[in-house]
Amino acid sequence: MDLPIKTRDAWVETPQGQLFTRTWDAHGEGADLREDTPIVLFHDSLGSVELWRSFPEALCITTGRSVVAYDRLGFGRSTPFSGEWTTNFIHVEAPNFFPALREQLGIQDFIAMGHSVGGAMAALCAAAFPSACRALVTESAQAFVEDRTIQGIREAKAAFQQEGQLDRLKKYHGDKARWVLDAWTVTWLSPEFQSWNLDADLSEVVCPALIIHGEQDEYGSVAHPMRLAKAMAGETQVEILPGRRHVPHKEAEGLIVELIRSFLERVVR
Repeated sequence: MDLPIKTRDAWVETPQGQLFTRTWDAHGEGADLREDTPIVLFHDSLGSVELWRSFPEALCITTGRSVVAYDRLGFGRSTPFSGEWTTNFIHVEAPNFFPALREQLGIQDFIAMGHSVGGAMAALCAAAFPSACRALVTESAQAFVEDRTIQGIREAKAAFQQEGQLDRLKKYHGDKARWVLDAWTVTWLSPEFQSWNLDADLSEVVCPALIIHGEQDEYGSVAHPMRLAKAMAGETQVEILPGRRHVPHKEAEGLIVELIRSFLERVVR
């Protein structure tokens, strides 16, 4: 598909600070998102707009839809997080930040897609705005805290203690890198977070959902996609990918964008 893909960057104002956004326009520079149903990307615990790498453009080209990615508050180019970080951070994205992004970028109907913890946030946005969310895509999303999740985070935390490892995060998050790492590891390893799950919210997800999970995901077993699918009220399509780990869109970009294209062509009119 030969599309005139253009990107544009914008800042979204919230009471807590600015959010950096990037849009890949499927219909040329200046496409009106009010006349489109864009895919909105929610990044993972260490992620940012830049860390999606080539995936948003590939998704835009393959689906023919505009793609919007943004840095959550405290991540990437967005304003540093101020105040106390709490264990309900997953649940505050939908009411506290996503409405500002929709309003200021002119997004009405949308398709929510999230990777890892971003998948949980995407699901909560689908639940919060059922009349506007046309479809949901989750990739490697966690639905609860399990032993594999904790073990994977402990191993990642230990790896980041090695010399030079934090510099990898500084490339994308600057001086916020230590905060980004702690927001992930300290929160998920804290005793008060161990009972966290999405069970009470998923019944509000009424749109069709594509649930993608790597069979060898080091941060969550296939119990996560199964639990997501069972709890959602709308139609679900579960794809368990043999041999894939936690970041299928990086490991097999072509496969993931084709799965999403096929799903969206079937369920979004």
